[in-house]
Amino acid sequence: MRLRVLIALLLAAGPALGDEAAPAPVVPRFVEEMAAAGIDSTYAGGWEYMVGGGAVAFDCDADGFPELFLAGGEEPAHFYRNRSDRAGPLRFERDPASGLERDAVTGAYPLDVDGDGQLDLALLRVGTSLLMRGRGDCRFEPANDSFGLQAFDAWTTAFAATWERGAALPTLAFGTYVDRREEMFPWGSCTPNRLFRPEAGERARYGPPLELAPSFCALSMLFTDWNRSGSPALRVSNDREYYKGGQEQLWRLAPGEAPRLYAEAEGWKVLKVWGMGIASADLDGDRFPEYFLTSMADNKLQALKMPASPHAAPTYADVALARGVTAHRPYTGGDVRPSTAWHADFADVNNDGRLDLFVAKGNVSEMPDFAANDPNNLLLQREDGTFEEAGDRAGVASMRAARGAVVEDLNLDGRLDLLVVNRNAPAELWRNASDAPGGFVAVRPEEPGPNRDAIGAWIELRRADGSVSRRELTVGGGHAGGRIGWRHFGLGADKGAEIRVLWPDGEAGPWQAVEAGGFYRLARGGPPQPWTPPR
Repeated sequence: MRLRVLIALLLAAGPALGDEAAPAPVVPRFVEEMAAAGIDSTYAGGWEYMVGGGAVAFDCDADGFPELFLAGGEEPAHFYRNRSDRAGPLRFERDPASGLERDAVTGAYPLDVDGDGQLDLALLRVGTSLLMRGRGDCRFEPANDSFGLQAFDAWTTAFAATWERGAALPTLAFGTYVDRREEMFPWGSCTPNRLFRPEAGERARYGPPLELAPSFCALSMLFTDWNRSGSPALRVSNDREYYKGGQEQLWRLAPGEAPRLYAEAEGWKVLKVWGMGIASADLDGDRFPEYFLTSMADNKLQALKMPASPHAAPTYADVALARGVTAHRPYTGGDVRPSTAWHADFADVNNDGRLDLFVAKGNVSEMPDFAANDPNNLLLQREDGTFEEAGDRAGVASMRAARGAVVEDLNLDGRLDLLVVNRNAPAELWRNASDAPGGFVAVRPEEPGPNRDAIGAWIELRRADGSVSRRELTVGGGHAGGRIGWRHFGLGADKGAEIRVLWPDGEAGPWQAVEAGGFYRLARGGPPQPWTPPR
């Protein structure tokens, strides 16, 4: 029997094996600070905003503290500059002069499109989506025309980006939802997803879009190197059109070739879920990412079947039940109907060195067969690789209708905070006020050239016991929003670790020592540079 299958069976068996239960993980303590922090934002609207509602964390004024951007739906989106002091209460200041506070926004993703060192933002909208070019000091302007990005009118709900080898601009994927022009709206047909690749030549511009057909109402997209071949593929999580063959998708993007879907003959198995969000992480230490797929009712955790190699078939086993992360019903609040999950994120919220899982929950609208009181999940990973629910004990089990979220260290104290965008209700912000003893290290890779944030790289952290944690740097996934900036690693009781970067072109940097409690910039070809917050 293959090792991965054996492990899954052992995990599923649990107490029946007679072994003692794994020690309970430390439960973090979160303090709600939305009003005190100055955040006042609601993702509002009717049918066209039943999906979306993303949030973004990114540093656009170069002080190291992440700003926040929250989609508003029928209300203007809200942009907040971070005024927090290190390790202090969370404080934000709304900045309408940013140029980002536009209407009809469903979500956004940060990236440095033109490699000028200023982060840009892709705004997803009901209507025309926008590339907003960063001009420094958190000022932005529309740049579709200057980049040659052909405008299209759609209900846009998903986004992902990657840098193909040798390209001056990133390849962009936009996922769209229902055709609003159909008489059956809001239950009409799905509109085509679009892929923009840069044109060849000296001028950095995009060519005409390629339609990714068939399209089945994407709610999350992620460029990811699923087989560690060095060429990321595009995962698409789809919500609708089962009656037309709708399913989850994996698109192969070979250099110089048109994108094509992996087929069943290549090992890709049909999977039909109400696909809403994607989170990825190497949970089992085999160098290959697992994928958590949010849905209505049970959620999926996909692990690549053995043998894992750059030549592996894209065949996955669902290990959600074995790991304890199906999260298919509310765990508190008294509602026993199935849950509805949206944004998901793997992050070490208690700094014990093991990735945990946050899942934002909320009914689509007033669907009677699904839970109305549907608390967010905070699933803490135990030493044996299984997870236990702690959302109520941690203080984040809100019953509002959540959509997007950000798990981020907002005041740079080494503890991950949490922001959730809610539909037709105010957003919520929780500061991590834990007394957990675990240490951390935060790193940010940088390289010259167009891909300044090293999207597509892998960061590896090696602990004293020889175990290695890995993070793939991506733009996309989640539900309608993401983050860019410091990458956080919990260290547990370790006083330091070794770290290296596997750069997007395949070059492996050397292992280099870092100390617990430190922030480090990792410039390609140089040693880790300690960085100290300015306030």
